[in-house]
Amino acid sequence: MANAWRRSRGVTLLSALSVVGMLGVSASVLKPRATVPDLPLAVANNAVAHITSGRGRGLYSFMGIDSTRTWRGITRRAFYLAAGGSSWNELPPVPGRHGRLAALAFAVKGRIYLFGGYTVDSAGAEVSTPDVNIWEPGTQRWLRGTDIPVPVDDAVGGVWNDSLIYLVSGWHNTDNVADVQIYDPSSDRWIAATAFPGIPVFGATGSIAGNTIILIDGTRRNTQAPRYSITSQSWTGEIDPRQPDRIVWREAPVHPGPPRYRGAAYFCGSQVIFAGGTDNPYNYNGIGYDGRPSAPMNEVVAFDVNARLWLNRPSAPERTMDHRGLVVYDGALHVVGGMRADQRVSASVTQVAQCLGAR
Repeated sequence: MANAWRRSRGVTLLSALSVVGMLGVSASVLKPRATVPDLPLAVANNAVAHITSGRGRGLYSFMGIDSTRTWRGITRRAFYLAAGGSSWNELPPVPGRHGRLAALAFAVKGRIYLFGGYTVDSAGAEVSTPDVNIWEPGTQRWLRGTDIPVPVDDAVGGVWNDSLIYLVSGWHNTDNVADVQIYDPSSDRWIAATAFPGIPVFGATGSIAGNTIILIDGTRRNTQAPRYSITSQSWTGEIDPRQPDRIVWREAPVHPGPPRYRGAAYFCGSQVIFAGGTDNPYNYNGIGYDGRPSAPMNEVVAFDVNARLWLNRPSAPERTMDHRGLVVYDGALHVVGGMRADQRVSASVTQVAQCLGAR
């Protein structure tokens, strides 16, 4: 396997002033940058990605659920906002007979890779899909990649070294899995990595910064009532650069605030920013498994993977949930669509954190 790849638990918080020093932003006020146009369609649980240079530079949104919040509202539609553009353009729909929820999208070397998710039929049956769809901006066409070995939805993912894409845990048809699956876009192949040692979950939040995976919380399946419950956990996984399928996992300090379900995350330098989500897990309609409407949050925190410290960030301007990631636009991190208060599906693109050096 090696040749194949040659190419104290606790809480530590930094003060608001430390955040200013490390990130160069105001700790009390989130200063908005350029206003980003709304999506043409209000949509939640949509896979999002961005390309920061070259052809196709801009924001992308794929699939998700519309304002009906029913199985009929799960869409295959895809949209693109060119950097500096005044409106979104509609792309050819994602291939397949049905729209999907809880997929993941990532950009590597100018292409967008779209992974998994699940379909819902009229009877409410949910099926995790193995699909790997590749959007190629240069030719404006969809390609097909090798299927995910263990089809997952609601997983955590990230890109390492602009070369490999990691999918961590998530739901597979009947239960959560601990699998860590690596996709290599250059060879269109999959490799199994060191399994996740925490509680397998769906709807966790996380990303990759440098050689470090960070994953928090998510929802576990129980053997007795309640069937599903949120889990408070924080884990880091150190990727071995010489053999990237080897990951050293360890528990991270407990993060500030309540546990999160279906929040959004992305890296900014050595930090991973976490925004939005809810502490009451729900199905696709935004109503909790306990029968109560889930309430979104606006707390924003960051984890510095080098210092292994949690940082409080200014709150986002809106409470929001039902996300698959953050995207970079005009030097800031944004959520695209999602659910707001009272399960309102939104078309807005909202800045949640500034990020020095982001493009």
